[in-house]
Amino acid sequence: MIAFEPDMRMVKVAREHVAGIAAGWPVDAYEVSVVASELVTNAVLHAKTDEIRVDACADGGVYVLKVWDGDETLPVACRPGSDVVGGRGLMIVEELAARWGAVRDGEGGKGVFAEWGAS
Repeated sequence: MIAFEPDMRMVKVAREHVAGIAAGWPVDAYEVSVVASELVTNAVLHAKTDEIRVDACADGGVYVLKVWDGDETLPVACRPGSDVVGGRGLMIVEELAARWGAVRDGEGGKGVFAEWGAS
């Protein structure tokens, strides 16, 4: 796990951390790293938090990416119009991950996760 203060420069660090872990998984490591970028970017831009944590693990044939932040507001996927520049991160996550979701941790924060099965 890595932890850091919200900073866009840390998106690359988090993506590389997750890519290193996912390199040993039987899933598309590039897609996992893209999802990591999207989830960490969302946390940096939208979460009102002093810390973001990123981890990835394998659990019985399920490969999980987790991004935690100290803001309990759950993310909501939206469908922005074609004239809107941003807002498509969770649409990308929906396309690349087998499943994603978010849960409040009961301590004022949340975890956003993405999962893949073995391909």
